[in-house]
Amino acid sequence: PLSSARGCKRGPVPLPERQLPFLTSPGILCFAGDARVRGQTGVLAERRGSYPFIDFRLLNNTTLSGEIGTKKKVKRLLSFQRYFHASRLLRGVVPQASLYLLDEDYLGQARHMLSKVGMWDFDIFLFDRLTNGNSLVTLLCHLFNVHGLIHHFQLDMVTLHRFLVMVQEDYHSQNPYHNAVHAADVTQAMHCYLREPKLANFLTPSDIMLGLLAAAAHDVDHPGVNQPFLIKTKHHLASLYQNVSVLENHHWRSTIGMLRESRLLAHLPKEVTQDIEQQLGSLILATDINRQNEFLIRLKSHLDNQDLRLEDAQDRHFMLQIALKCADICNPCRLWDLSKQWSERVCEEFYRQGDLEQKFELEISPLCNQQKDTIPSIQIGFMTYIVEPLFERWAQFTGDTPLSENMLNHLRRNKAKWRSLLHKQHSSTRSSDHSGQVTGNQEQTLNEEETP
Repeated sequence: PLSSARGCKRGPVPLPERQLPFLTSPGILCFAGDARVRGQTGVLAERRGSYPFIDFRLLNNTTLSGEIGTKKKVKRLLSFQRYFHASRLLRGVVPQASLYLLDEDYLGQARHMLSKVGMWDFDIFLFDRLTNGNSLVTLLCHLFNVHGLIHHFQLDMVTLHRFLVMVQEDYHSQNPYHNAVHAADVTQAMHCYLREPKLANFLTPSDIMLGLLAAAAHDVDHPGVNQPFLIKTKHHLASLYQNVSVLENHHWRSTIGMLRESRLLAHLPKEVTQDIEQQLGSLILATDINRQNEFLIRLKSHLDNQDLRLEDAQDRHFMLQIALKCADICNPCRLWDLSKQWSERVCEEFYRQGDLEQKFELEISPLCNQQKDTIPSIQIGFMTYIVEPLFERWAQFTGDTPLSENMLNHLRRNKAKWRSLLHKQHSSTRSSDHSGQVTGNQEQTLNEEETP
């Protein structure tokens, strides 16, 4: 059933699939109401597709999301099978194995990559191309099988595939960063972290399934703008969640809605599904960057006191939260070529928000002004204040494992490269300013000579 948003004066109204904003006064964007589905378990689930409609075609000089960060294009022509697989005619049709719809060349390469899915140098961009944009579905099906989750939870493969397609399609490909490829990247990182011996020795199948599901769906239906934007434009989700973890709450409730709609876990006891839904919420809500210090302080306390007992479900869940937080912001710890592309994509998304704010006469948010906030400066700050503190604590937890050492080494090298690029930008700016000053002096001299 559809219901109006909490606090809305109107009664229940049917909503379009995509809500259109209207301008009530300068700087104030409003959107149509909200609708949620209440299930038998009592947890409210967001209806699908309630993100704010943002027409990026109105913005000038924006780069297509598929080409962000690189001018290289895939030259290969799609085979008929891949073209047919991509067509809307196949929406809702569930193949027995999605990879079989690819031609043999792509099929072989994708299978080869999946055999190395636990390697930290896994190239999710290449994998996404090889799977024709189905990296999240293909990866999750593989990982559920690798970890024995399909057998343990007696999951139906067709239903699992249907659920994963729903999740993948509820990410928005027009977002340069918060799209299904990012979700697949976070999921692959989560898989690597779940294999760390300090954690892996204690994980139950429920822990693993929760970790992978939360990673896959942690940003589902992301609008491509941040929480402050939703608050200052008075978006209905901001009102619904009272300006607290607005996006994360929406990601969680949307995930619950899709779990129920797909009936993936319908065969499990009610108390089990209730627990899964609540724990998914706890994991996804932990990705709110505004709660970073809260988790860091708690992790530091556990490590300093050496009181983590991973035999206890509560402590295991806390470390799953930390693992998901690491996976969500692990881009600076990847190989430079991958890390750089992610950095360019996230900054492009910031800049698009800044352009929207300028268009609607709103104050431009921090990091969103392309004229002032450069990619190197944004990344250096992000690495220094957000990434380094978290990953240094994660390495303290895991011990000096090859993965932790590898990630910290990449982080240091990438930070040094961004500093070098920032220095070059400053040098170039100074040179331009100096050239402009000389030109100005020359013009002044000419004017003085021409004056009677």
